[in-house]
Amino acid sequence: MDIPGPINPPARLLMGPGPINVDPRVLRAMAAQLVGQYDPYMTATMNETAALYREVFATANAHTLIVDATARGAIEAAFVSLLEPGDRVVVPNFGRFGHLLVEIAQRCGAEVHAIDLEWGTVATYEQIADEMARVQPKMLASVHGDTSTTIAQPFDGLRELCDRYGSLLYADVTASLGGNVVDTDAWGIDVATAGLQKCLGGPPGSAPATFSERAVAAIDARRPDLIRSNYFDMAMIFDYWSDRRLNHHTEATTMLFGARECARVILEEGLTNCQGRHLLNGRAMLAGIEGLGLIPFGDIEHKMANVVGVHIPDGVDGDAVRETLLHDFGVEIGTAFGPLAGRIWRIGTMGYNARQDAVLITLAALEIVLRRHGARVLTGGGVDAAYEVYATA
Repeated sequence: MDIPGPINPPARLLMGPGPINVDPRVLRAMAAQLVGQYDPYMTATMNETAALYREVFATANAHTLIVDATARGAIEAAFVSLLEPGDRVVVPNFGRFGHLLVEIAQRCGAEVHAIDLEWGTVATYEQIADEMARVQPKMLASVHGDTSTTIAQPFDGLRELCDRYGSLLYADVTASLGGNVVDTDAWGIDVATAGLQKCLGGPPGSAPATFSERAVAAIDARRPDLIRSNYFDMAMIFDYWSDRRLNHHTEATTMLFGARECARVILEEGLTNCQGRHLLNGRAMLAGIEGLGLIPFGDIEHKMANVVGVHIPDGVDGDAVRETLLHDFGVEIGTAFGPLAGRIWRIGTMGYNARQDAVLITLAALEIVLRRHGARVLTGGGVDAAYEVYATA
């Protein structure tokens, strides 16, 4: 075979729903040399990473750590460690990743009761309360921010519902942590899992997670039985991250360094400031989309700060627009899943890319490409509208 050349990816501005361009500080951290798994530097780094993510998750949970997997792996680790065959689970299902929670819970043998919603909406408190009263589940599991629809589910009152029925509360905060308010302890979340490749500004492949004492007790209660995964057995992973450092797997050192730097950078900026930066740039992008005369998708009142859905104009080939943006400008925006495929684009402003120049470049490029594809847009309207948001911030 011909030996390929070295990795040399093209320059891209990743303005889709994730992954995003990795913060250069995170890339530098990931270039550091390895140390042994029980080197004092390694164990200290694990402790530092856990402490940093307690701040990012807004929690005092002792069991806050990194799962060496993508965000989906952390969801599976939580579910396979908590759920036994026949356990009842309620899932508000308002997008692609709600479907994912349903599927993973079903694969664990759980009896899943989905509250199926129109994409672009959220479940009301009353809808969730009615289903909780009917099912009385072991777990209420919800995506917080679903990038497939760009919508965020409110968690107000969910802890009280879970307490009423003795249920655990799980939140998938993959797409929201760091860029939207995620208040783990104040919201009474028992388990939250995330990924680096969205608002945290890192690459996919490492999954921060936090577990309350209620969740830990539920997992510990299963220790006499076999959690049906070795790699994703959270009881064993807890032991690995504990002071005892009981061997479970070889920690993904380079990813650990990256995850640590993601959290360190956010806390150096200030968590509230980071969330505010995402909110500001998300508002600017939304204003720019409307300034071009395009129509945003979904319930804007519940839109995530870091991604916006955009209806593809009539008569415009959405995939052709994306291809031209990528080929001519090096800008990537997202397509859509399921019932929204071919209907909307998804444009992100998250992590390292939640900044003014990235927003303005994307809006300017989108305007030019849309005009070349025959769409009627307001000349300069997108950039001007975004500038107005920045000027009045």
